[in-house]
Amino acid sequence: MLILMVVALCYGLYYAWNALPIYTAYSAKTMCSCAFISNRDQASVMASDLSSFSMANLNVNYLDSTVIADVKGLASRTAVYREGLGCTLAIGKTPEELKQEQVKIIKPDARQANNYWPTGDNFAGGEFPADLDEDILERALNNLFEEPDFEKLKGTRAVVVVYKGKIIAERYAEGYSKDTPLLGWSMTKSITNAMAGILVQMNLLRLEDDHLFEEWSGEDDPRRFITLDQLLRMSSGLEWDEQYSGLSDATKMLFTSSQPYSLAINKPLESDPDSVWEYSSGTTNLISELIKRKIGGTNKQYWNFPHSFLFNKIGMRSAVIEPGPDGTFIGSSFMYATARDWARIGLLYLNDGEWNGDRILPPGWVEYTQTATPKAPRERYGAHFWRTRGEREALPDIPKDAFHMSGYEGQKVVIIPSYDLVLVRLGFSQPESNWDFPGFVKDIVSAFPYR
Repeated sequence: MLILMVVALCYGLYYAWNALPIYTAYSAKTMCSCAFISNRDQASVMASDLSSFSMANLNVNYLDSTVIADVKGLASRTAVYREGLGCTLAIGKTPEELKQEQVKIIKPDARQANNYWPTGDNFAGGEFPADLDEDILERALNNLFEEPDFEKLKGTRAVVVVYKGKIIAERYAEGYSKDTPLLGWSMTKSITNAMAGILVQMNLLRLEDDHLFEEWSGEDDPRRFITLDQLLRMSSGLEWDEQYSGLSDATKMLFTSSQPYSLAINKPLESDPDSVWEYSSGTTNLISELIKRKIGGTNKQYWNFPHSFLFNKIGMRSAVIEPGPDGTFIGSSFMYATARDWARIGLLYLNDGEWNGDRILPPGWVEYTQTATPKAPRERYGAHFWRTRGEREALPDIPKDAFHMSGYEGQKVVIIPSYDLVLVRLGFSQPESNWDFPGFVKDIVSAFPYR
């Protein structure tokens, strides 16, 4: 018994020693982004986003744009805000070193906002479309925000409904508005899909490319044959532990690493490429690093790439993708944008990658994105987008041609070509089952005619 107690104590101390820095890093990073990107007050963040992190002591410094978190003076972690880049944990670099690495992000002409939706934020007058059932739509929106059970909060913060290229409904919870950038979590993976597509269009990448990383170039290294397509489909065969309740590859990557992609790039193959599907945020951050290397040049060029070639072209003026300490975007998880801007990216995919006659994504890219990954259960995954076609049993009431972006805590951008619809729902649902995703889509779709 004594030996067992000693072993248990040692394991407990080991686990706490490794888990506590993740706890404080998550607290510092979350508070920093919520305070300096979303412009939320500290009490609001502590009451919701960090309600499970009450042990963390947080110091928000608005003068130097930093947040420090610790637990009883232990495992202190600092997150640093930089304009246009959001918040980055000071791991492997001091806060001062991070502040020196700043760049002016290229933004579109401010007058662009005066254009009509979707490039701008002005809306043409006129009545609701005659084929829309306003009463059904109103009930659907009410249901999203009603909280009949305070032990199972839905936590909806923003909803936008785009029909035939126009916003015909939007609603926000108290404390949030059309101007509040909100975290997409893993919807950021679909932005990484877009960035890869743009490089394919520029002939800097091909889906069949292998020998992607110098780190995999050894003659006896089987990873050198992994292709970009296999990374986008999460069928590379690389070992990965995608867990968020404690120590895992995912939490260590996001909250303890000075080079978030490095954990995945050093993983061995655990199965042959294309033989197994395994959801992996590490895979996405490998693609982020690959994109950075293909762009080349300075961090200024890289950090401006998504703005110059994607966001600015479609009117996404609020979008911020946050880099890790090494400067590579954490393309798996950390992008903030307003609900309207998340709707714009959905509209780009609804329109087959074109925007006002300008082809942003390569011909056929959206169809490729929706094509099933063979080994994904029920063929429910495409290429960094989720599919409805393979989810008929779980999602029988969602149109079969729908595909969507999905993020932790209930973030969704749903694209439904057969109804000419884009639906955005942002919120804080813990667990995510507190809100009914299939019911949300079914209720709103029922207000519209089949195209």
